[in-house]
Amino acid sequence: MARGMNHVYLIGALARDPELRYTPTGVAVFEATVAGEDQVIGTDGRERKLPWYHRVSILGKPAEWQAERNLKGGDAVMVEGSLDYSQWEAPEGGKRSAVKVKALRMEQLGYTPELVQDAGGGVRMQNGMNEVVVIGNVVRDPELRYTPAGDAVLGIGLAVNETWNDRQGQKQEKTHWIDMTLWRELAEAMKDLRKGDPVLVQGRLVNESWQDKDGNKRNSTKIEATRVEALSRGAGVPGSPAATPAAPRPQTTSSTARPPAAASASRGANSGNRSGGLDIDQGLDDFPPEEEDLPF
Repeated sequence: MARGMNHVYLIGALARDPELRYTPTGVAVFEATVAGEDQVIGTDGRERKLPWYHRVSILGKPAEWQAERNLKGGDAVMVEGSLDYSQWEAPEGGKRSAVKVKALRMEQLGYTPELVQDAGGGVRMQNGMNEVVVIGNVVRDPELRYTPAGDAVLGIGLAVNETWNDRQGQKQEKTHWIDMTLWRELAEAMKDLRKGDPVLVQGRLVNESWQDKDGNKRNSTKIEATRVEALSRGAGVPGSPAATPAAPRPQTTSSTARPPAAASASRGANSGNRSGGLDIDQGLDDFPPEEEDLPF
């Protein structure tokens, strides 16, 4: 598998006061929700603001040090970290999983940001920063689909590897399973990716919510890609995608594809965020989705 890269950069406001808690084994956990807005331009040329809310965690002694800074809701912060995947057995049965941001660094910005009040009593920062860069391997052959409006959409699962040495000097490994979505030209250009292909992905973190078969509200965090680079499996190794974008397929329709929230870029070049003609303003006043508690 490709050597992993896993970087997250957020600039936003604390949606509410952060919390410090301890696990049953005594590990300190500092948790905060960082919130901001991404500016996107629709195909109609109109600018729209797309909100985001992401749970950020710091563990151990750094968590206690962070808590001593007495940050409050509304403070502007910069977060440098990585995506962290976790899975556990749910009390009601079955496995649950979540992707959150593990912060390596959180710094308060030296100014008072422009804030937007939301319907849930929290705030978010105007003109925030929400950027993710990862390198991972495709975990299954992706399937190109089309929305009823004719927009191409490609969902890809990534395995992002992490290695480190523990306190005893022993090498440890973990795989983070991350979902991402590609839209329009980027989706069509990358449709020939196959299981095992290494890719570099640049994009933004997005929240999604839905109801499961039992009517329970579920949430997930994934990457909405704005740039994807297919990396070589090795010189002359068959199976790597071609270096030039694929020709667009005739647009068909699919009732199962999710409407786009922001736009794509052509393969190998970032053309900026461009949303479709759909109503992405719907739900902008919603407070962040209810996060699934991470058990310890």
